[in-house]
Amino acid sequence: MAQQQQATTASEALPLIERLLQFALQRGFMEELDVYAARNALLDLFRFTEPGEAGAPEERLESAAELLEPLLDYGYAIGLIPDNTTTYRDLLDARIMGLLMPRPSELNASFRRTAREEGLKAATDAFYRLNIDSNYIRMDRIRKNQYWLHETPFGKLEITINLSKPEKDPKEIAMLKALPQAHYPKCLLCAENVGYAGRPDHPARQNLRVLPLTLQGEPWFFQYSPYVYYNEHSIIFKGAHEPMAISHKSFARLLDFVEQFPHYFIGSNADLPIVGGSILSHDHFQGGRHVFPMETAPTGQAFADPGLPGVRFGIVDWPMSVVRVNGTSKADVHKAACRLLDEWRGYSDESAEVLAFTEQADGTRTPHNTITPIARLRDNGEYEIDLVLRNNRTSEEHPDGIFHPHRHLHHIKKENIGLIEVMGLAVLPGRLKDELEQIAAYLTGEQPASEAELRESSHPLHKHSEWLLSLVGRYGASCSPEQAMAIVQAETGGKFLEVLKDAGVYKRTEDGIAAFERFLTSIGLQRA
Repeated sequence: MAQQQQATTASEALPLIERLLQFALQRGFMEELDVYAARNALLDLFRFTEPGEAGAPEERLESAAELLEPLLDYGYAIGLIPDNTTTYRDLLDARIMGLLMPRPSELNASFRRTAREEGLKAATDAFYRLNIDSNYIRMDRIRKNQYWLHETPFGKLEITINLSKPEKDPKEIAMLKALPQAHYPKCLLCAENVGYAGRPDHPARQNLRVLPLTLQGEPWFFQYSPYVYYNEHSIIFKGAHEPMAISHKSFARLLDFVEQFPHYFIGSNADLPIVGGSILSHDHFQGGRHVFPMETAPTGQAFADPGLPGVRFGIVDWPMSVVRVNGTSKADVHKAACRLLDEWRGYSDESAEVLAFTEQADGTRTPHNTITPIARLRDNGEYEIDLVLRNNRTSEEHPDGIFHPHRHLHHIKKENIGLIEVMGLAVLPGRLKDELEQIAAYLTGEQPASEAELRESSHPLHKHSEWLLSLVGRYGASCSPEQAMAIVQAETGGKFLEVLKDAGVYKRTEDGIAAFERFLTSIGLQRA
C-alpha cells in the first residue's frame, strides 16, 4: 500500500503541472511549440479547464519524481485511480508522463540524427537519459537495491539484493487472481506495449519508447529495462512474438548487433526450462554497457581448429563451463560458434552426468543440452563470443536440476541461473535484505541463537537455520554491527559462488576439467 500523504489541493496541483512542463522542456521531451498541447492534455487529465495564474519558478530538477508524487496524490483524491496502491499509482504515473513523451517516430528520428552527427554513444546516452527522466526507469527505486563485491579465485563477483520491484499487498494479490485472462499484449516484450495504458496485472507503458533494428534482415526492437540491474541494461526483442530459440541465426544476430552497437555487449538466456530465463515465450536478448566479472576472467587451456586458423578457442577460468571464441573474421567466429552448438546439442558423457537426451516411453527424445551465448566486439576489432554450456537434466537427488543451485543453497538463491547470473552478477530476492540484517544481529549477540527456536518451521529464519548456526559457531556472537554485516555479505557472496559452481556442467576439478577438454577434442579441436 502506498504511504498515505497529506492530500494535494487543486491550487497546489496546477503549479505542479507547470513545473512538470518545464522539466519536460528542459530534458528534450518536447519543443516550445509542443508546450501548449501538452499543457492542455495534462489539464484535461486532471479535470481543469484552465491553468493557474502563476507559472513555474525557474529551476532545474534532477528528476520528475518529486513533482509526480503529489500529483498522484491529487489524482487519487479526484478519483483518477480507484485505490491508492503502488500498482494504481504506477498506472497513473505512466499515463501522466506519456502525455509529455515524443511520438515514437520522432524519438527514432532524433536518435538516428544524434548517432549520425555526434556518434552512437551520444545517441544511446541521450536515449538512456530520456528513459530515466520519463520515470520509465525508476531510479528512485533502483537506488534502494543493495550492492557489494565479493572477492573469489575467479575475480570479484557482483552481489545485488533486488529491492526495486515493489511488492503487492494481499488485497492486490486477491484482486489479480479474480481478473479475467487477457490476451493483449501477448507478453511484456511485444512491441504492442508501447503506449499501452496497462491494467492491474500488466504495467502501463505510455512512457515506453523502443528503437527499430534490423538483425539478419528481420525486424527487431531495442529498449531499456525498466528495472536496470546494471548500466544501460537493454532488451533487444524480436518483432514477431516467437519462442526463445538458440540457433545459428541467434549467433548471427548477436554478431550483427555488436557491429551496430560496438560499445555494448549482448547475450541470450538459454532456450530450455530450468537453465533458461524468465520469459521463454518471446525471443529476445539482453545487452548493455557494463563489464561483468566473467568478461575479465582469463582463458586457460587454448584450442585451435585447423579448418579455422584465424579463430582462437579457450576455456574461461570461471566456475561455469565457458568456451571463449575470438577472431577478426565475423563469418569464421560465427561458424565456430555454430559448430560448438551443434556438437554440444548431441554430446553425452555419462561420467560427467551429461546426457544430451532422455528417451521417452513413446520414442520421442527430450533435449537437455543448450548454450547461453554472450557476444562483444573488442577494441582491437576482434569478435568475441562466450559460449556457456548448459544442461537442464533433473534427478531424484536434484529434482530442481542437476546443474542448478542445489537444495542447500535455496535459502539464498533458488531461481533459474540466467544470463546475468552466468556472467557473475547475483540478483538476489528482496526478502534477503531483512533476513540478512536479522542474521547479523545473531553475530552481535543482540539476538541470542536458540537452536531449538531456529529449527521451528514457524521461525522467520528457519530456512537459514543451518547456515546461521554455522556462522555463530565460526564467528561467535560478539562482533560489532559493522563486522557482522561484513561477514554476512561475504558469506552470501560465497553462497553465490557455490551457486555458479553447481550450475557449471564441468566442475573445476581435475576430473571435470579433463571431461571439458575431452568434449572439445572429441569434436576435432586441438590443444594449442
